Amino acid sequence: MRHYLFIPIFFIASIIFCQSESLVFDPPYSGTIFIDPDIITEEDISTFIEAPYAGQGVRTMYDRRVNDWITVTAYLFDATFNDGLTSEIQVNPEFGSSDSAFIEAEKYGIEIGRLPNALRADVETVWIHRGTQPFGGGNNNILIHIGQALNYINDGILEETLVHEAAHTSLDANHAASSGWLTAQTIDGEFISTYAQDYPDREDIAESFLPYLAIRYRSDRIDQSTFEIITQTIPNRIQYFDDQLFNLYPITTLANEDGPSRINYSIHQNYPNPFNPITKLHYSIPEKSLVSIAIYDILGNQVKTLVNQNQDVGSRSVIWDATNDYGKPVSAGIYLYQIQAGEYMQTKKMVLLK
Repeated sequence: MRHYLFIPIFFIASIIFCQSESLVFDPPYSGTIFIDPDIITEEDISTFIEAPYAGQGVRTMYDRRVNDWITVTAYLFDATFNDGLTSEIQVNPEFGSSDSAFIEAEKYGIEIGRLPNALRADVETVWIHRGTQPFGGGNNNILIHIGQALNYINDGILEETLVHEAAHTSLDANHAASSGWLTAQTIDGEFISTYAQDYPDREDIAESFLPYLAIRYRSDRIDQSTFEIITQTIPNRIQYFDDQLFNLYPITTLANEDGPSRINYSIHQNYPNPFNPITKLHYSIPEKSLVSIAIYDILGNQVKTLVNQNQDVGSRSVIWDATNDYGKPVSAGIYLYQIQAGEYMQTKKMVLLK
C-alpha cells in the first residue's frame, strides 16, 4: 500500500510563510486533460439510456462565439441515465432539424453517461452549439461546441475534457472553498498544473479530480511515472477526495494503490466506425516491444504505416486521417488495420465513408 506524507496542522502557517519566501514549485503539467487520453474512453460503460425528442422550447443558453447569453427556440431532449439522473439537452436551432439535433444530443448524452455519478449529479442541462470555442462547466450545465469537440476527439481527450467541466458543475460549489480542500491545498504546497496554479480558486478542483480518477481507478491505463508524479504532487488533495466517498458509478473498481497493474496485448475497435475522414485506434502492450500498426485495403495492399517503433509498456492511441503513405486521401471502402508487437498480431476491419 502506498503511504502519503501528511503534515500536522501546526505546520500550515510555516508552510504558507515559506511558500511566499522560497518554496516555489513548477507544476508538472500545463493542464491535466492532456495527461493521458485513455483515462475514460468511448469503450467504457455509459449510463446513458435515451434522450427522446421533447419538442422545441424557448431557452436561454450561453454561447462562447458571442461570449454572451442567447435566447433561442432550442430542440429539447430529455436524457435519462440508468442511475436515476436526468438532464435536459438543449440543442441550438442552427442545426436545422430535430433529426440533426438528435444526432448531437444522443452522441454527447452517451459520452456524458461515462462520467462518474458524482460529476453528473448537478448537470441539469447540456447546451450544444456549433463552433470551435472551448467547452464550459458550471451553472448546473455543460456547454459543448461541436467543432471543438472534434478537436478533442482527434486528440483523444473528449471524455477527459468532460470530466474537467463536469467537476466544475458538480464539485466546485461544495468543495472549492471548503476548509478541508483549502487545508489540503496548502499542505501540498504545489499545484498539479499551471492552469490550477494560475487560477487556484476556480480551477484547482477540476484540474485535480481527473488525476485523482486516474490514479485511483485507472492506474492500469497510465504509466508509472505519471502515477508517481500525481501521488507525490497532490497527496493531501487525493486524501480529501478519498474522504468524500464520492459515488463514482459506472467507474466502480479501485485500481492497484501501488501503481499500474499488468496489461495485456490488445487493439480495440477503431472509433468512430464507420468514419469520415478521421478515426482513432487504441492499443496496449504489456512490455517494451517493436510495435507496427499498418492499414491495408481489402485486397491486402498496404496503404499506410501508422506506427513502426519500439515502445514501452502502456496504453496508447493513434489517429488515421484516411490518407496513404504519400499523404493522399484514399477512396471510401473497407480497410483492415493490423498490429504486430513481439509475437502478438491482431487484425480488425473498419469502414471509411465519403
